[in-house]
This record gives sequence, structure tokens and C-alpha cells, in this order.
Amino acid sequence: MITSERATFGSKFGAILATAGSAVGLGNIWRFPYMLGANGGAAFLLIYLICVVLLGLPVMISEFYIGKHTHRNAVGAFKEMAPGTKWSLIGYNGVIAAFLILGFYAVVSGWTIEYIIQAFSGTLHGKDAASFQADFEMFSSSTVRPIIWTIAFILLTHVIIISGVKDGIERASKVMMPALFLILIVLCIRSVTLPGAEKGLEFFFNPDFSKITSSVVLSAMGQTFFSLSIGMGCLITYASYFNKTTNIQNTALQVTALDTLVSVLAGVMIFPAVFCFGITPTAGPELVFITLPNVFEQLPLGWLWSVVFFILLALAALTSTISLHEVATAYTHEEFKISRTKAAWLVSAGVMVLGIVSSLSFGVLKDFTIGGLTFFSLLDYVTAKIMLPLGGMFICIYVGYRVDRKILKAELTNEGTLPFYFFNTYAFFMKYIAPIAIAMIFLNELGLINKIVNFFQ
Repeated sequence: MITSERATFGSKFGAILATAGSAVGLGNIWRFPYMLGANGGAAFLLIYLICVVLLGLPVMISEFYIGKHTHRNAVGAFKEMAPGTKWSLIGYNGVIAAFLILGFYAVVSGWTIEYIIQAFSGTLHGKDAASFQADFEMFSSSTVRPIIWTIAFILLTHVIIISGVKDGIERASKVMMPALFLILIVLCIRSVTLPGAEKGLEFFFNPDFSKITSSVVLSAMGQTFFSLSIGMGCLITYASYFNKTTNIQNTALQVTALDTLVSVLAGVMIFPAVFCFGITPTAGPELVFITLPNVFEQLPLGWLWSVVFFILLALAALTSTISLHEVATAYTHEEFKISRTKAAWLVSAGVMVLGIVSSLSFGVLKDFTIGGLTFFSLLDYVTAKIMLPLGGMFICIYVGYRVDRKILKAELTNEGTLPFYFFNTYAFFMKYIAPIAIAMIFLNELGLINKIVNFFQ
């Protein structure tokens, strides 16, 4: 068992920023705005915030408990807590999911480098909406450049990982997270000062309750799950680097608040600009790489705002790739008893293979499909729609039914030295509410809820 010699975060501030960085990513700045735009605007935001408090926060506390209690990687944690059982499959699910996600996430992350360079060089200047669409499709389907940027992003992540927990992950987070917030706030200020910005803010903050449907609720729960990085081993792994005095309750509250704040700021940054220039808020996943460059092009000093925005996107992507890489590296390092550097190289090499094939699935391998999905789409589908919901659901079931409540409360209160006023409510949610809610997300993502409803109509 790895205990006393295991690395820990050097400070409370560093632990919070690093863990928040593991949650903050493209899911906040890329996925959240287009999900909100497609699901009723402020109505989606309202349900999302409720889901964060009632679903995301309790599950995050549970993952933190598992990591801090064992000081092990995602697999080793369950091996220690439930030896000789199949509960360790939850950990394997998280490690494999993190590895597979990194395989396609690195491709999108690499695109941010391309767009930073294009913005700096002025290549984005003077184009109309159709040109942005055509150029994006030509770039993403080409063979060489996307692969170069994918590998570059993986190597950048690798350098931080091999530097260790304190000197690599924590130090990088202390720089990147404040920079991310600063850039995001600057872009928000610019956006809300645009003519007609109030229409975008109204869309974002003034809910139309008639738009709240079962689909919106389930989509909001799914986004909560995706945004907070639940079920992929990141939170367990990072919590395993907490020291004995870390307050799990406060850390979970602070990480959840920071992650939610980034999502809200992303909406404030995007929707006033979108409404200002008459662009539909339901633009979808292409909002970041096609729609927003078109918006920036219409602003004074548009090239500068494009540069700043894509740097922001790259920082958000990097905080996530670091945490995903660390999940697989920690597992390989500890379970196979090899050096951290060697483990990181094995993970990086494997991710490069996945990343290259994922990138090529937009071009020369686009006709190679499995179940009608390209390789990139397959990795996205299997992880987001199957592995993460299942992992999160079984974590809830494990903590709710398997863990002794006295042991759970002792860990969450640092042996009774900290109050936990809502412990019984938390335990109730973990045992009954959270598993059912996540099961509904799982069924909805697979399209089974609509089939069940239609069957009875």
C-alpha cells in the first residue's frame, strides 16, 4: 500500500485550484453554451444550477471521500476499500474512460493551437461566415496539421505530468486557473458592452418556465455530470493527493462554485455577442470554432479578441487534459510499480495513437465507421453516454449502500473536528436520489426514455 511517501498537494489553495482545473474545461466554455442555447436558455440554466447543488455536489463529495480515505489511484482505492470484490471495476471504468476521453479530447485541444496561430497571423481576418465554415472543415479533415497539434498538446500535458503533483500539476494550476478567470472576465466585460447585449443577457438570465421540459431537465443533469468530471476517476485521483487535514466539504463547495462560475461567465461572454450580431443561439457545437470567430471579426480589434479567446480555450483544455492524463498515469505508476516518468510515457504514447486515429476520422478515415460512428464519435459516445454515467451511478451505490456511515462521517468531518450539518440529507441523496437521477441520464443519453414514453402513448 502506498501511503506516507505518496505525493500530496503543497497547499490548500493549490489543491483547490488543481482540483477545480480538473473539472473546468471545454465542457464549460465549449459545451455548456451550446447546450443552453439548444435547451431554452435561462430555463436550462435554472435547472442546471439546481442539479449542480442536488446531484453534482453530493457525488463530488463522495468521490473526494474515496480518494482521500485511501490515498490511492481510482483502481487501487476500490481494491483497498473492497478487497476481493468486483467493486474495483468502477475504478477500471474510470481509468479507461479517462484514457479514451483524452484520445479524442486532445484533438479538439490541438485545434485551439491552430486557431491561436491563425488569430495571431491575421488569417481569420476578412472572412465571412461561409468562409469560416469551409476553412474549419478543410483544416479538421486535413492529415498533417491537426495531428501535429494533437501530438503537441499531448506532449505539453506530458511535460507537466512528469514534473509531479506539487511541481507539475499544482504549480501549473496556480498559473493557469487565475489566467483563465482573468481572460474570461475581460471577454465578459467586452461582450456586455456591445450594442444590444441586453437581449443576450435576457436570454441567459430571464427564464421562460414554459420551456422547462423533461428533455431540458435530463440535458441539464447530463451537463452537470459532464462539467464536474464525475465518474471518470479525476476527482478520486486528485483527492488522493489531499492531506489529512483537507476539509472535503469546503473543497467540494469551492470546486463546484468555481466550475459553475466558469460556465456562467462563458454564457455571459458568448450570448450578448451572439445576439448583438444576430446569430442564432442554437448554433450547436460549431459555436466556438465557426460562429465566434465570425463574431470577433465584426468587432474593433477583432484579431486581438480572437487571440485572447482561443488562449482561454487552450488553457481550459489543458487543465482537463492534465487531469485525464493523471488518472491513467497514477494507475499505471502505482499498480504496475514502475516509475512515474515511464508510466507517463506509456500513457502519452497510447493517447497519441488514439489521437492520431481520432484526428484522421475527420479526413481519410471518415468512411471507416463502427456502428455508424467514426472513431472520434465512437470514443465520445462510449465514454460520455455509457462509461461516465455508469461509473457515477455505481459510485453512488457503493457509497450509499456499502460504506459504513460512521466511517463515512468520520472522514468527511476529519474525525469529528468539523461539522457536517446536512450529513443525513447527503446520505439520503447518495442512497436514493443520485443513483436514480444518474440512471435517468444514462437511459436518456441512450435514447431509451423517449422509446419508453412512445411505447406507452
